Amino acid sequence: MIIPRNRRKDTGLAEVRARLIRQGTTRWIVVAFLLGVMLVLFVGLASGQNVPDARALGVRLTGETGPNNAITDVEGVEVGHTTVIEGEGRLIVGEGPVRTGVTAILPRGREAGDSVFAAWFSLNGNGEMTGTTWIEHSGILEGPIMITNTHSVGIVRDAVIAWQRDRDPSFLWALPVVAETYDGSLNDINGFHVTAEHTFEALDGARGGPVEQGAVGGGTGMRCHGFKGGIGSASRLVGPYTIGILVQCNQGAREDLRIAGAPVGEMMPEPYACYADRSIPADARRSGVPWCSNGGDPQLETGFTDAGGLLDPIPDGSGSIIIVLATDAPLLPNQIKRLVTRTTMGLARIGGMGYNGSGDIFIGFSTANRAAAAQRAESVRLEMLPNDQINGLISASVHATEEAILNAMLAAGTLTGINGYTVPALPQDRLREVMSRVNEAREGYRPQH
Repeated sequence: MIIPRNRRKDTGLAEVRARLIRQGTTRWIVVAFLLGVMLVLFVGLASGQNVPDARALGVRLTGETGPNNAITDVEGVEVGHTTVIEGEGRLIVGEGPVRTGVTAILPRGREAGDSVFAAWFSLNGNGEMTGTTWIEHSGILEGPIMITNTHSVGIVRDAVIAWQRDRDPSFLWALPVVAETYDGSLNDINGFHVTAEHTFEALDGARGGPVEQGAVGGGTGMRCHGFKGGIGSASRLVGPYTIGILVQCNQGAREDLRIAGAPVGEMMPEPYACYADRSIPADARRSGVPWCSNGGDPQLETGFTDAGGLLDPIPDGSGSIIIVLATDAPLLPNQIKRLVTRTTMGLARIGGMGYNGSGDIFIGFSTANRAAAAQRAESVRLEMLPNDQINGLISASVHATEEAILNAMLAAGTLTGINGYTVPALPQDRLREVMSRVNEAREGYRPQH
């Protein structure tokens, strides 16, 4: 769901939090009205953004995908987004431009809030994911997984508690899982534009089926390996089981980018991010970033003309990624953690290095053992796969992670944000050309015996 520019929003944290504690039906009337107003737009987006088929571009990927090639191929999992895009031009803190949002992943859907076995892992901790201490100790995830921008974690966490409280008369407490990546290069991150209502909309709009990807939800303002990033998803079938991955990618240096093993970042140093608005003064620009010299379209850049900014650039490769793994395989929390840690290899396959400035935090869950995960009063019997039988799931986790990150870039279009800063989409025609050259070289190579 995209929130239009003229949509009223709350910019004050105090006001938003006050709303969260108000009782009665007023909020629900407002939410229902807003959802109704946005119904037409939501229907237009409901089938998800058209994610180009990487295989049709010559990218050789491993494994069989599910019908949606998304995390929702794990039965019961639902995903919802709220996308907030407002304004253009010079950054005015509190006013915009705004390029942000919220993404919700519900392990058992909106109507079935039963717990799931879960685990988490941090490769590099320059980031945030709330609620993980209890997951580490209990092996249980209760409630949704939310992803937003760095400075909106608190309001989203509060909103999830309110959402759970209002849906469950017996609700007592919650430790919501909310993760983040930084979108301050494109978004007025210090303006606190994500509200409780945005969180409610993402949760209430969550559904199964195709997943909208690219510059949507929490991924709206993200960059990935110097290209536009955001939300990406993929899945793999492993016998009777499914592995699903969803990422919010905002990591990586251009020169590190690898696609199907090919050094695409080295072979495609341009297009690069640029400034589309020459009226923006130097003190609002980052040094080392060029002007968009061809009508503001970085895809048309042929040379590098430094815009001459005064601000130090964000170190290349800084940024973060959140990886969410879902499976229907009967795994215990320690086994889930083994899969979650293996997603780092999928990240590495595409060039993620876990640099100092990167927050690389991952969480996974299994929808199996439903009664056992929800049981609080009695002993239960569990089903589990022996460790000797999880190698296929490990491989699937790696390959689905790699493709999910690639899908995030393929689905995201070029986006201009604060101060005219413009991040280019990964050019599909050039990717097809690069992969064709790489595949020809591979096919022509025959090892000597």
